[in-house]
Amino acid sequence: MPPGRHMQDWDVLSEETQMRLAREAMQRASEAIANHAEQLAGELESGEIGDLGGPEALRLLANMVRLTGRDTLFAAGTA
Repeated sequence: MPPGRHMQDWDVLSEETQMRLAREAMQRASEAIANHAEQLAGELESGEIGDLGGPEALRLLANMVRLTGRDTLFAAGTA
């Protein structure tokens, strides 16, 4: 893709489509963060990484990211 083309394509999309894509991107990012937190918790528990009390905190983070990432992402403002 040529430089600058990405932004032009984005601007062609309707505001509704932009918001839907942005919401989906945020949900995917939230899930990725939650998955990484759970993976790290497992590595801490298995001893692959030194445990400083993190597995349960990471699982809490994973659950919070998932809970707040569902159906709570909404457009702010009137752009």
